[in-house]
Amino acid sequence: MASVTGTAISISARPSRRSLQVFNGLSVVKSVSFAGQRKSIPSIRSHPATSRFRVSCAAKPETLAKVCNIVKKQLALPENATVAGHSKFADLGADSLDTVEVVMGLEEAFGITVEEDSAQSIVTVQDAADLIEDLVCAKSA
Repeated sequence: MASVTGTAISISARPSRRSLQVFNGLSVVKSVSFAGQRKSIPSIRSHPATSRFRVSCAAKPETLAKVCNIVKKQLALPENATVAGHSKFADLGADSLDTVEVVMGLEEAFGITVEEDSAQSIVTVQDAADLIEDLVCAKSA
C-alpha cells in the first residue's frame, strides 16, 4: 500500500510469494510497483535488472593521477591548484561545456568512448577515473 501526503510518499508493502526471488538464502524483490490514486501522480514500475552480480572498485592510483593531470590541463588550472579524487568539477570552476571537453580529452588520452549517460553521472574526478578504469577493462576483455 502506498500513500501520498504533500510531497512525501509512504510505502508499506507485504510482498507476495511470487514477487520475491530467493538467491543463496537471500530474499530479493523481483519487481516493485508504485501507483497513485490521483491522475496527477504517475505510475512507476521497476523491473528486475539482470541477475549478474557486478563489483566496481576504485581506479588504480596511476589512472587517477593521469585523470587529475588531464583535468588540470583541460580546465587550464594554475600549477599550484590541487586536483584530487574528491575534487568536484563544479568546485574546480567547470561548467557543462568544460566537463564535455574534459570527457573528450579523457576519451582521447585513454582510447575509449564514454556514453552520454555515463558522462552525465560524473561529478568528481574519482567518478571519472572509476568510469575510465571500467571502460578500459571492458575494452581489453
